[in-house]
Amino acid sequence: MLLRLKLWSEVRRRAVPLFVVGCINSALPFLFLAFASVFLPAGFTSILNAASPLFGTVVAAIWLKENLAISRTIGFILGFVGVTILVGWKTFTATPTFFAAVGAGLMAALMYAIAAPYAKRQLSGVPPLVIATMSQLSAALFLLPALPFTVPKIAPTAIIMLSVVALAIFSTAAAYILYFRLIQNVGSTKALTVTYLIPAFAMVWGAVIIKEPVTSSMIFGCSLILLGTAIANDLFKSLLIKN
Repeated sequence: MLLRLKLWSEVRRRAVPLFVVGCINSALPFLFLAFASVFLPAGFTSILNAASPLFGTVVAAIWLKENLAISRTIGFILGFVGVTILVGWKTFTATPTFFAAVGAGLMAALMYAIAAPYAKRQLSGVPPLVIATMSQLSAALFLLPALPFTVPKIAPTAIIMLSVVALAIFSTAAAYILYFRLIQNVGSTKALTVTYLIPAFAMVWGAVIIKEPVTSSMIFGCSLILLGTAIANDLFKSLLIKN
């Protein structure tokens, strides 16, 4: 596809940063989150992953010299609190494995926070299709040496294989094309706020598809997520300026 669209010269010219983005935005976060998910509930892992916009504000302020506005900081905090309320908070036994899993989840969030401004700075002007395609190929290449050690003991069923393909196409490939376009259009810090929306959409699809119950606390948490995301992206300020 890249050859047909005459984008291969762009790939060769930006090969190193494309490989780096593939490692720090896909391969390493996937590894960290996979490890964390084995030992932590999915909801708690979502909370750790939601720390990426908070890390992103600090990284962007230090690295890209982006203005750390108070309103944006408030929006990020509201979004994080909303995620915590939405997925629920539970107490855990403090074991070395627990702390290792938490550390892995936070490292994944930090990787995302570093990858977004890196892509903004090093891949400015590169078509999102190129970034998404080559970063995923780079991530696959980076993880290839681990393949012999991770072969499943039981052959996956057809449903599992179709589910993996669907996740690869819609939740990864298509999502990354939109995500990298968002980074180019609104900046890395604002783009990271999409992390807050993942648990909210999970709640909606869970209720629609598999009839999971929706509680009042989940609705309140979702409302905080939407409010925090709107504030962090200056939506209210834009409306006031237009009016």
